[in-house]
Amino acid sequence: MINRELIRIKIVQLVYAYYQNGSKNIDSAEKELFFSLEKAYDLYNILLSLVPAITQEAQKHLEVAQTIARREQTEEPSAKFAMNRFAQQVMDNKMLNMFMEKQEHSWRDEPEFIKKLYDLIAASETYQTYMSSKEDSYEEDRELWRKLYRTLIQDNTDLDTLLEEWSLYWNDDKEVVDTFVLKTIKRFNPENGEDQELLPAFDSEEDKDFARNLFRASILNANEYQRFMSDASRNWDFSRLAYMDVVLMQIAIAEMMNFPNISINVTINEYVDIAKVYSTPRSGGYVNGMLDAIARHLIHTGKLLKHMDDPRERKLSMKILEKPLDRKTDAEQEVLQEEEQDQFGFETEK
Repeated sequence: MINRELIRIKIVQLVYAYYQNGSKNIDSAEKELFFSLEKAYDLYNILLSLVPAITQEAQKHLEVAQTIARREQTEEPSAKFAMNRFAQQVMDNKMLNMFMEKQEHSWRDEPEFIKKLYDLIAASETYQTYMSSKEDSYEEDRELWRKLYRTLIQDNTDLDTLLEEWSLYWNDDKEVVDTFVLKTIKRFNPENGEDQELLPAFDSEEDKDFARNLFRASILNANEYQRFMSDASRNWDFSRLAYMDVVLMQIAIAEMMNFPNISINVTINEYVDIAKVYSTPRSGGYVNGMLDAIARHLIHTGKLLKHMDDPRERKLSMKILEKPLDRKTDAEQEVLQEEEQDQFGFETEK
């Protein structure tokens, strides 16, 4: 489940914290990296377990409604949602149940939130359409939950707030993890019953090695990689560059230099996307132009033995590099640093 997109984001966070926190213990920092990745897998299971938690709430409401209907001799309510076959399969899933038994947090501890979420679902158009449909199939049951997750769970501020209270590690994880929950829902097969396999924490040992090697290379070769930045862009004043951008480019260069099977353009695109989210508003353009020029400089000097496609002209990269950075006062730099720290959720030392 833990893909390279998430690994890159975590490494950016941890390398940034490594320099800001002052301890400079690479072994401890590496342990923190893998712990934070494990927490992302916890979140995957926690989010998937919302399906049985909401279903159990629906069954409580159904029992009450059935009791009232029998007493008043009226038509009994439909059990279609409460007995949804996909939800029942998730509820019985061996892997999920074994995992949740060991977790500190459970939706049983949040009855008010689950009730509120169930009420939100029951009032939704998706739910109403499902309940009035004459179709009766596992595929319809599974598709209902895919739609409910996308529309009412994926972007739910109350859920985000609750998850943040449970773990600060989940602040930046949910958007990526949501995609894996949806992928898991789509993969469920009724023939697999309670033995349906969930996504593993890591797809392979190769991804673990990628995380470990990229993290260590980024730190151990920092001076060399920063010289590459300087050599490739002599008109650039690094003292005026957002510190987060320097960290991003340092890690990107480490990836270019140490992973021959990952294309340069893929690496640049990945770190430009991260810069757009985690650094300043203008960082995407700066990082894009600088990494493009750095990669070409390393190839030209023989330090990087990779082919690079040419979707951008060299002149465009240098034009971006030669544009002077806006001057910032010391106070503005301090505000920027505090904003960076807030984005990452780390308490850092100045």
